[in-house]
Amino acid sequence: MHVALIVPAPFDTISGGYEYDRRIVAGLEAQGHTVSVLALPGQHPLPDAAAREAACAAMDRLPDGARCVIDGLALPAFEGLDDALAARGAIGLIHHPTAAETGMEADQRARRQALERRLFGRLRRLVVTSEHTAEALAGPFGVDPARIDIVVPGTDDAPRSTGSAGSGCAILSVGTLIPRKGHDVLLRALARLFDLDWSLTIVGAPDPDPVHAASLRALAEALGVARQVHFAGALSPAELAPLWQAADLFALATHHEGYGMAIAEALKRGLPVAVTAGGAAATLVGPEAGVVCQPGDHDQLSKAMRRLVFSRELRQEMGEVAWQTGRALPSWTQQVERFAAALAN
Repeated sequence: MHVALIVPAPFDTISGGYEYDRRIVAGLEAQGHTVSVLALPGQHPLPDAAAREAACAAMDRLPDGARCVIDGLALPAFEGLDDALAARGAIGLIHHPTAAETGMEADQRARRQALERRLFGRLRRLVVTSEHTAEALAGPFGVDPARIDIVVPGTDDAPRSTGSAGSGCAILSVGTLIPRKGHDVLLRALARLFDLDWSLTIVGAPDPDPVHAASLRALAEALGVARQVHFAGALSPAELAPLWQAADLFALATHHEGYGMAIAEALKRGLPVAVTAGGAAATLVGPEAGVVCQPGDHDQLSKAMRRLVFSRELRQEMGEVAWQTGRALPSWTQQVERFAAALAN
């Protein structure tokens, strides 16, 4: 099978969505399939002229007979190419609808949803990364569930986190510095725990929204927690590994997740988690493996995290459940096979 994957450039971007794409590409190639990656320049997912021109050129460059798979972040650039998508039998790889992104005005969100609804209707099939996203597409986006395949991310075997050597609680959060990830909510929640010993490392690229990234640093200063918070920037898996190993608790106050690969990684390493019920994030976490709060509610999150930050024993108990939960998560080999089967439908 020859697969042509179309994504926004650069393909080596560090994020959960791009990591999924890269693992699928590597897995398909390992199984003997041929994969061509077409990375589109320009602005995405709000496409500029360069992005639209690149989308047109990509359709012209598609190898004959290749199965065309378009990452959802690139799909809006194909506005006006509806018939070409249908003619090529294009398949959408949707981590979550771009209309679910945080920070848009209501009219902008409505326009984006209308565009995605139309483009989704012109695709032959859609591969989504969670049951939650499948339900969303079958709801306001009007996609027939029979056209949707669910292929959740895989996980790698990983050593169990040993935790920090200090008396406090070392908290790790992994997510790009954009409003949807809710790092501001997490900072406000932790600032209320002024009587407890904690530190927070936030791993995530600032590049997609430099203004928001700067506002997070300013917020940490304003809340008086800047000395306890370290912004580590974007890190490769190898660079991130020692931070996973030394963490006592994983936290992510996301407003919406198509799946939550960082949460799955935390569970795989036996870390208790504190997350919000944004999108599919909460479905990964059982009640004994961590705490789940409502998105945007820093007061509730702070109260829930207080017990975890205070009690090493509670973290150990929840960490054991997290470890067992992580053992049951699917491998990348399994998920690549499911992805290949979805393309063959």
